[in-house]
Amino acid sequence: MTIHEMTSKEITKKVFNKEELFILDVRNESDFQDWKIEGENLNYLNVPYFDLLDGVEEIIDKLPTNEEILVVCAKEGSSIMVAEMLSEEGLSVSYLKGGMKAWSEHLEPVKVGDLQGGGEIFQFVRIGKGCLSYMVVSNGEAALIDATRMTDIYLDFAKSHDAKITHVFDTHLHADHISGGRIIAEKTGATYWLPPKDATEVTFAYQPLEDGNGVTIGNTTINIDALYSPGHTIGSTSFVVDKKYLLSGDILFIDSIGRPDLAGMAEDWVGDLRETLYNRYKELSEELIVLPAHFMIIDELNDDGSVSEKLGTLFALNHGLNIEDENEFRKLVTENLPPQPNAYQEIRETNMGKINPDIDQQREMEIGPNRCAVR
Repeated sequence: MTIHEMTSKEITKKVFNKEELFILDVRNESDFQDWKIEGENLNYLNVPYFDLLDGVEEIIDKLPTNEEILVVCAKEGSSIMVAEMLSEEGLSVSYLKGGMKAWSEHLEPVKVGDLQGGGEIFQFVRIGKGCLSYMVVSNGEAALIDATRMTDIYLDFAKSHDAKITHVFDTHLHADHISGGRIIAEKTGATYWLPPKDATEVTFAYQPLEDGNGVTIGNTTINIDALYSPGHTIGSTSFVVDKKYLLSGDILFIDSIGRPDLAGMAEDWVGDLRETLYNRYKELSEELIVLPAHFMIIDELNDDGSVSEKLGTLFALNHGLNIEDENEFRKLVTENLPPQPNAYQEIRETNMGKINPDIDQQREMEIGPNRCAVR
């Protein structure tokens, strides 16, 4: 039997559609436990590649015979070799093209909704990393928010919608992934916006994004209004788009809230975080649809693969928004936190322009799951 390659896009569709898939992950156990392909109806077997060098006979009885098996490794090569051995045993086998490296970099665009006057807003789901970025398109112009380093995807998408990217925003100085905002701005001539309180150490020119900034995209007056919302970082800034969508950055997620410790300032910023979530956001309409910059668990995806929820629903159901005791809240966001993102200090320095790692180094820095949230 022949083996087949399966792309990250194909797997993403299976995850979105809640399809069943059996995955044989041949990475080391520690890597598998730390980070894997997740989905509601996925089944797994983790056997390190080195344990299979002499053959796959010992795991055959642990594998399904009536469904396709997807073999996964870090970069692709090991999974092809294991897939070939399984195929020789008569099993139906595919391998993940590009391995987990490709899975980490895949972006899936999902239309979130229409805007007044004919515009549209799209969410780019980085399914393997938990990052979410956005493009607002209107009358031939586009604004990009919290872009990842995979810049060509956004440039090609804008081109396919006959739109020129005129504004690029980062809601804050990211610590878990490398921003593509500055590079996209350089390639397109767009204005690059960054909260000035997060930009005290950056080495490049930017437009200061401050409370009350309004930027119009296209001719349909889709205002992107900035809302200063510190807590995850001291400069964190949210956006209200078209009086309908709240882009909350890394302050508020669907099932969790932002962590204040990635710049080593947890004790100093916990008060800002509570002020933003419990006071600033309380003044906003509960009908606003929250669009965060990350998701933490696969359960946060909607049926179409998007990640969103009304602000009022989050105030009712999100545990992080319902802690009356301030000391209990402080304890939640400063103690027993998940591990910090891989190489987060180097990622911050890259986003400041202080260092310029090559593409392989950037990939290595970003490997692993999203770790920007507490719940």
